[in-house]
Amino acid sequence: MHVSDLTDSRAATDALLHELKAGRWRPRAIARFLAIAADRSLTQAALRPQALGQLTALHGALFAAASARRGRRWVAASWTLSVLHLGLLEHRDRLALADVLTLIRANLPALPAGSGRWSGLTALALDVADGRIARTQGTVTPFGDYADTFADAAFWTWLTVRHEPHRVARAAAIGAWVLPVVAVTATGVHRGRMPERPRPALLRPAAAMQILLAVRHLKRHLPTG
Repeated sequence: MHVSDLTDSRAATDALLHELKAGRWRPRAIARFLAIAADRSLTQAALRPQALGQLTALHGALFAAASARRGRRWVAASWTLSVLHLGLLEHRDRLALADVLTLIRANLPALPAGSGRWSGLTALALDVADGRIARTQGTVTPFGDYADTFADAAFWTWLTVRHEPHRVARAAAIGAWVLPVVAVTATGVHRGRMPERPRPALLRPAAAMQILLAVRHLKRHLPTG
């Protein structure tokens, strides 16, 4: 069965990674992997026109509100990655409110408010809200699950690298958000199958660390005197 014929996102990903490993990660195997993955992603997006329209409208609004060219590039990258992963919605054909809040959080660095004093606390509030809404409404999907992980990695790494002067805190942010994502990806490529997603306590930093970074960011921007 061709990878593009598989409807389950995990089965399709496992099949892709298996083919990549079977090809010993040679350039030809990598090119085939990327071509098949892109074909399936676009097919899955076309099967979900409502979700595609929602993504485009949301990112269009974010693009219009983005600050400077760098912010617009950030939003464009977010739209592209989101569209390519619409297959992770699985049985759903549209985004839920929780997904929208997660994507807004992921794009805070692109917005003027992203560098403001309240940006860290805003990210925390959005994180809590999207999780509760997803559980209450029963709209938890692999798309939302992984979008939440990458939203955390994108926002908190950006906030720390861009605004946190303490070297230890900056190193901790890389270790807490970037390394787990890289490790999970590398493990999947090496094994030829998608690894089980680590529990939140392992994949995401402790809430206390997020609160600490948010409060430090707020305090640095408070008026003195």
